[in-house]
Amino acid sequence: MRLKRAMDLFTHAPSLDLPLAERLRPKTLAEFIGQQKFADPARPLLRNLREKNYLPNLILWGPPGTGKTTFARLISTEAKANFISCNAIETGAKDLREIGASAQRRRVEFQEKTILFIDEIHRLNKSQQDVLLPFTEKGDLVLIGATTENPSYELNSALLSRSQVLVFERLATADLQILLERAAGFVEVNLGDILSSEATLGFLASISGDARQLLNIFESLIYVFKNKSSEYQFPLSVEEFSKFNFSSTIRYDKKGDEHHDTISAFIKSVRGSDPDAAIYYLARMLEGGEDPVFIARRLVISASEDVGNADPKALPLAVAALQAVELVGMPEARISLAQVTTYLASAPKSNRAYMAINLALEFVRKTGALPIPLSLRSAQTKTAKELGYGKGYKYSHDYERGFAKQDLLPKEALDKKFYEPSNHGFEKNILDYLAWLRGE
Repeated sequence: MRLKRAMDLFTHAPSLDLPLAERLRPKTLAEFIGQQKFADPARPLLRNLREKNYLPNLILWGPPGTGKTTFARLISTEAKANFISCNAIETGAKDLREIGASAQRRRVEFQEKTILFIDEIHRLNKSQQDVLLPFTEKGDLVLIGATTENPSYELNSALLSRSQVLVFERLATADLQILLERAAGFVEVNLGDILSSEATLGFLASISGDARQLLNIFESLIYVFKNKSSEYQFPLSVEEFSKFNFSSTIRYDKKGDEHHDTISAFIKSVRGSDPDAAIYYLARMLEGGEDPVFIARRLVISASEDVGNADPKALPLAVAALQAVELVGMPEARISLAQVTTYLASAPKSNRAYMAINLALEFVRKTGALPIPLSLRSAQTKTAKELGYGKGYKYSHDYERGFAKQDLLPKEALDKKFYEPSNHGFEKNILDYLAWLRGE
């Protein structure tokens, strides 16, 4: 395990061998870009720290490259605290216990405050998280954890209840542009000599996704510019910039937040009858490496839950798409997924079948196994017939319209109505047909 102290991070001059993103890391909160809802001195977090020397345990949750680690370091400087940094992957329960005990001694013997920063804190298991609890409860250390995953899913409720969650957002394009201008000044180049226009600058910011990647790309551009390569024409236009073949990074974790959020947006777009939004989220999932079979299975569910009997062709089409995906695999499977996605998004919607089974399940759980009417019971044996099983049952096909009015629910449930067809799509035909059968 590697521990880093604040003085090492802020007093030594940065090496020229370090990446530009590291050399440009802010040294004060005044230099910090973005996340102003936390970094603004007028906001409660910094005001309480500066006026009352109070800093709660913090969980910094957000995408990579949004400033979580930098913010933690700057906060520790502001708090004038002993700063210890570690990565959850490299840190075991024994390490955490030793850090906590050391922090306790410093607090008791020297009245020193210790801040423990744990990067990727979601990778600590539950037992490791439990080790931290007594030290945070007694105030032996202030915990700052950084995570890209939803802390509600990944952290113990006890640890989470003792912490304040700060949600870090992706940096706005305007913030990334400020960062580019700062980077150009730092390496002593004119930004206008690198990028020809606001459009090119905006394009670079848009494909970068986060501050770290933006600076890495810009550092590559500076290297090419300073070496006066004849292959590229500076200042770069958007078209000229495309020669570098930098691709936009799709952040996608097949087990994390991005997985849950994107599939949620995808299904809600299908349900919301927006084929353009649905196909966009489908593309994001596929580009991020999502399992196409998982997507196809979700579409099968949506075909029944969201489209239902408003378009009975939806379910067999979705099932066929699932079979096609399993049969041909990627990349061709994207075509079948696109077909069923746009079909379901454009189809009439009804959740009445979904609601019907939920209502019926709720009723069954409340009432238990109510007696089935005798007329509906199986009369396969002599004893069953003697008990009256099957007696009085009306065989529907013997009647006009293929329908005979009779009580088919248990008598305790005769007033219940579970399935009520909507009045749109094919389900309107079902509604009209049932009304016609019943003579309504």
